[in-house]
Amino acid sequence: MTSVVIADDQELVRSGLELVLQARGCEVVGQAGDGREAVDVVRRTDPDVVLMDIRMPVMDGIAATRELTGSGCRTRVLVLTTYDLDRYVYDALAAGAAGFLLKATPPDRLVEGILTVCAGEALLAPSLTTRLIESYLQHPPAQDRASGPLATLTGRERQVLELMARGRSNDEIAADLVVAVATVKTHVNRVLAKLGVASRVQAVVLAYEAGLVAPRT
Repeated sequence: MTSVVIADDQELVRSGLELVLQARGCEVVGQAGDGREAVDVVRRTDPDVVLMDIRMPVMDGIAATRELTGSGCRTRVLVLTTYDLDRYVYDALAAGAAGFLLKATPPDRLVEGILTVCAGEALLAPSLTTRLIESYLQHPPAQDRASGPLATLTGRERQVLELMARGRSNDEIAADLVVAVATVKTHVNRVLAKLGVASRVQAVVLAYEAGLVAPRT
């Protein structure tokens, strides 16, 4: 059973999410009303996923996400937000969140997203994640692709990262490169390790910022 912590400053939202998740086979192991409490609850309960609101008192969801991912915590952060083009969402993804969903997401889609995050895949449909990143990276820093954060990647690892940045799943990358899915997973893990990031989405942000992938105009 997938374990979840719910972090939101509105008690009604937390209660509603708990009912929805428990009815669909997820185990809610804790709740938090602010970012600091969220970090404490996650560390105490070690859930598979934390549903993280962004705007919370004491510590916001972005800072809480950064603290959790920076500490090497295994818990995947799934951001819930009201606006899909909110600057805060991009900041949360850059901080290491595994992805995001809107609070208006249907219950079954929410559970599907939680399970997707647990499997280590990018959360959203590629068009939404890419749209969010491109919205704030219309002019990525002009960096030499052979330098900066991508310098340690092999040619094949760069190929994999570029395909990740274009929203391709592991299965699709495997088909594109004519390799086994297990090989793709190994490359993805190496990319994340070399870039020092916690999630695929964070790696994609770096790919855009480094100029490996150019935003569509």
